[in-house]
Amino acid sequence: MAYADFVTAMMALFIVLWLLNSSSAVKASVSGYFRDPRGYTRTLGAGPANSGEGLPVHRDNVHDLERNLQQALRKMPELANLRQNVELTVTGEGLRIDLLETERGMFFETGSPAPTAAARRLLSMVGTELLRIGNPIVIEGHTDSRPFRGPPGQEVAYGNWELSTDRAHSARRLLLESGVPASRVVEVRGFADRKLLNPTDPMAARNRRVSLVVHFSD
Repeated sequence: MAYADFVTAMMALFIVLWLLNSSSAVKASVSGYFRDPRGYTRTLGAGPANSGEGLPVHRDNVHDLERNLQQALRKMPELANLRQNVELTVTGEGLRIDLLETERGMFFETGSPAPTAAARRLLSMVGTELLRIGNPIVIEGHTDSRPFRGPPGQEVAYGNWELSTDRAHSARRLLLESGVPASRVVEVRGFADRKLLNPTDPMAARNRRVSLVVHFSD
């Protein structure tokens, strides 16, 4: 019993020393958890899935999330051929995750908002990582400048504006299926070809993309 008490006391000492040397964000996270374990977990987005307590992403730790996503990609061999079509960029808004299309349509069927199997696997992985934080998410859809050619008689009723918006909503639904709370998605945008990634080549396939923007926490 005396040895067990000694080990418990040492563990408590190490925890106190760790907290004393932790950042204010870590201290706030630990404090919030002990005050309201169930409610604080939902606030951070772990929820029923309980994929792990995490800290909101700020400007000083955004690269940690970027590294986590890159490592998760490397751990999934079946997604190896997608890596060059996934770009992670830190911007003034937060972490931007761009899913860049190929000529054949890597993430969405050509001219359709229907996601491919690759998009489902990738967004499932991304959703699992985003469960660890509580930041708001904005989803954008973009197309190239090629006029949309749908079924006969539908060219006017359905175009790049609708296609870009529908693809963004498809990505939103896949994130929700992976467990991301609906409240985390604060905006869905469709830009058609108004924000080209490669303005010098408006028809380039990489202009067709879906972007997830993980906003910095206030």
